[in-house]
Amino acid sequence: MKTQLFLWTCVAAFASGCATQPQEGATQQVYYQAYKRQDAAVVRRVEPAPVPSVLGPMGVSGTVYFGFDQSTLQPQYLRIVEQHGEYLRQNTGRKVQLDGHTDERGGTEYNIGLGQRRAETVRQALMRMGVADSQLEAVSFGKEKPASQLQTEEGHQLNRRVEFSYR
Repeated sequence: MKTQLFLWTCVAAFASGCATQPQEGATQQVYYQAYKRQDAAVVRRVEPAPVPSVLGPMGVSGTVYFGFDQSTLQPQYLRIVEQHGEYLRQNTGRKVQLDGHTDERGGTEYNIGLGQRRAETVRQALMRMGVADSQLEAVSFGKEKPASQLQTEEGHQLNRRVEFSYR
């Protein structure tokens, strides 16, 4: 019982001390491994395995975000789209599905259309960069797959997105 209490205390201390806000466009995850060694519980930080390049360009965000009720690609996300475009031009056998999403405000039909326009915006940008149409598919999920359940502006911002899903 003491070991379990110690273990949970360690996990809580590490987790609360490591909560940080990631930079826009960056993915930051911290993993901890807890295990029992003889009499003591041990918690240690574990570095995540690198994502293989078969999932897309290494070290590049797989998400671009949009403003409220907008389907225009914002300048700060152009570099992300360019890096995916470079990857797809170099890997002509790879295909990507562009998943368009919205926040929950608005009707279902409207949000399906808005998600599709967002996915098509990214698709058109990739095609202008020389990516073959046969490598791209634009799909809308509307408000059906939220990234955040928060009913705040920050939560809504996380839901207004296009995600790159490599196949």
